[in-house]
Amino acid sequence: MTERVWDRFLTEQDRRALAKAPKDPRDLRAFCHRPALVLVDFFRGVFGERPQDLIEAMDTWPNSCGRVAWEAIPPTQRLLGACRKIGMPIIHTTGLVNETVDGQHARPRPPGSVPETEQPQWIPAEVRYEIMPEVGPIEGETVINKISSSAFWGTPLIGHLIKNQVDTLIICGESTSGCVRATVVDADQYQFNVIVVEDCTFDRHEATHAMNLFDMHRKFAEVRSLADVLEFLGQFTYAPLAVAR
Repeated sequence: MTERVWDRFLTEQDRRALAKAPKDPRDLRAFCHRPALVLVDFFRGVFGERPQDLIEAMDTWPNSCGRVAWEAIPPTQRLLGACRKIGMPIIHTTGLVNETVDGQHARPRPPGSVPETEQPQWIPAEVRYEIMPEVGPIEGETVINKISSSAFWGTPLIGHLIKNQVDTLIICGESTSGCVRATVVDADQYQFNVIVVEDCTFDRHEATHAMNLFDMHRKFAEVRSLADVLEFLGQFTYAPLAVAR
C-alpha cells in the first residue's frame, strides 16, 4: 500500500483501528460530473518575495509557510492547466483588504494589543493579499475576498456554485489546518463531493498538515495525489449545464 503523508504520525492503536475499518477509495468517475476548482489563499503573505526556510522567512513575513508554499506552485500550475483545458469553473480566494463584507467586520483586537500598523513586521493588506501571479486568475475566473476561514462564510460562493450546477469541489491551497479545512468542512455540509489535492495543499507545520489531511480524508473528502487527479481529468468530459424547464 502506498504510504500516506500522515502515516508517520499515527499511533499503533490508530493503525489497528484503520485496519479494522478501512476506507476504500471512491471512483472519481462515479460522482464527479460537474466539478469546480477552488484555490484557497495563494496570497503573497504566506509566500514572501522568494523561497526561504520557514524560520528565516518569518523574520520578514510573519505568516509565511516557508519553502513548502513555493514547492506547491509547480503542481498547482499543472492542476490549473488541466482544469482550464476542460473548461472547469475556477475560483480563487484571498483576504478582503478593507476587512468588511456585507456589514460584517473582522473581530476586534483584544484590549491592550498593539495595532497591526504599529507592529514591526506589519505588511499592508494590499501586499499580503495579492494572489501569486504564478497561479493567479485569468479572464473569466472568479475571485472571492473573504474575512473568515471558510470560502463560503459571508461570500457569494454557494450561489455561484449552484448557478453553475457544480456537484464536486476540487480544493487546494493553504493552510491545510485552517482555511482549507474550513472550506472543506463547509463544502461537505452543503452536500458537495470534495476532493483535496495533497500535492497542492500546504501548511506552516508538518504535523498539522499531515493530520488535517488524514482527518479530512476520513470524514469529509477524498484526499488524492495530483497524479490521481490529473489522470482522472485527462479522461474527463465536462457535463453540459442542464436546461431549466
